[in-house]
Amino acid sequence: MITNKQYQRLMSEYEKTGKIVVSAMKADVHPQTARKYLEAVQPPTELQAKHIWRTRPDPVAGIWEQAEQMLSQAPELEAKELFEHLCGRYGPEAGVPDTALRTFQRRVLAWRLQHGPDQEVFFAQEHLPGKVMQLDWTNANELGVTIAGRLLEHLLCHSVLPYSNWEWANRCQSESLLSLRYGLQESLHQLGAAPERLQLDNSSAATHRVGSGGREFNPDLVSLVQHYGMKPQTIGIDCPEQNGDVESQNGHLKRRLRQHLLLRGYRDFETVAAYDAFVVKVLHKANDTRRARLAEEFKVMRPLPPTRLSEYDELSCRVSQHSTIRVKKVTYSVPARLIGQEVRVQVYEGQLKVFHGRELLLSLGRAAGDRGAVIDYRHLIEHLLRKPGAFAHYVHREELFPASSFRLAYDRLVADHGERAGRLEYLHLLRLAAELGEAAISSLVGECSGPAHPGKWRVTDLRRYLGLSERPSVPELQLQPELASYDALLSGEVTHVG
Repeated sequence: MITNKQYQRLMSEYEKTGKIVVSAMKADVHPQTARKYLEAVQPPTELQAKHIWRTRPDPVAGIWEQAEQMLSQAPELEAKELFEHLCGRYGPEAGVPDTALRTFQRRVLAWRLQHGPDQEVFFAQEHLPGKVMQLDWTNANELGVTIAGRLLEHLLCHSVLPYSNWEWANRCQSESLLSLRYGLQESLHQLGAAPERLQLDNSSAATHRVGSGGREFNPDLVSLVQHYGMKPQTIGIDCPEQNGDVESQNGHLKRRLRQHLLLRGYRDFETVAAYDAFVVKVLHKANDTRRARLAEEFKVMRPLPPTRLSEYDELSCRVSQHSTIRVKKVTYSVPARLIGQEVRVQVYEGQLKVFHGRELLLSLGRAAGDRGAVIDYRHLIEHLLRKPGAFAHYVHREELFPASSFRLAYDRLVADHGERAGRLEYLHLLRLAAELGEAAISSLVGECSGPAHPGKWRVTDLRRYLGLSERPSVPELQLQPELASYDALLSGEVTHVG
């Protein structure tokens, strides 16, 4: 049987040339088949004989009756699992060959079309310009982006206008109110106007809280949205299709980023800021094609207020004697000079800013999640060198291995020099990393700790190799006090008191 397209080409060529062989060749049809259709002057659908009888034995007849009964009781059964179950149950006596799976799957599909349950109907919606902005988070770890060789685990807070498909996205660490506050404001200020409503997922604790009457909007979210003259709007629980535009655009955005990473040739970036700039460039390029419909949205959207709301939470905490502060259940190290001081911390989505009064003391990278510790060895290394015995049982000791090469170095130094001396050597290695930066010596440390370097090594060897002078040690003073002078001083003090 030939296709309708081949038949039309055959008839057209035959009208031009009157030659069967030439017409058949141009229509990619065998000459005998071409002759049959030319003589019948009927298209394939009419020439093909209609029949309702089987032309070969039914290969699944031995199990189909049982299959129908089971499908009637449990329509959600899948064809492949049902086929394997029935073949295993009735065995070879059913006469069903293993190659009949595809036939059985077609038979199940035909049964579902006639007797199966109705599926859920989704009604296409008409989007009006300037009415809605949809917002959602999507996991971007699958992009495989690395920063200086380390995998960047992150989400994208993604906003979309369904009418024009204009979109914006910001890197974030979690589905938090802080990430929403920053992502929404950044999107609106990139857009330059505000739509009527903000449509959100109904499952995020960043946007909803459990109230006595069910899930209700977080008051902080409501105040944020009202600041821009918008109204929050939720979708049904477990109904992501109601947020379908942003859900669909999540996949398109990651596909677009993946394509640009392939064109770039590599996925590693020197800094997080460089990756953020890359995402912005991709978004601008995608939005350039949406300007015509976006212009229609600007006609009905309202202008933005003159100010942005703060994009951080603020709290106060006291620096403990361990030289740490605790922020949202996570422990962070700070310089020891701050011990005992009350500090003010501005908590952003990706960083912490520590103030004393109005003075900014330092900025810290914020940990993802709400557990664990972020310990910067540069804050503690000099104090550990004064008390090296504290390293062995330090609660946050694992945080003092900034990279896998440093963990290997510690194991190697302990194996070569023993527990006490090896720990001390490792602390000196951390001090060298604090001086030069861990990235500058990480590869060298890895080489020294690997099997290709069989001999013992010390940190002083690395310093000589790098052309650095050894740090001066504290001189040992040989004091021989003169006790007679002390006795004279003491007797004078006693006389003065009397």
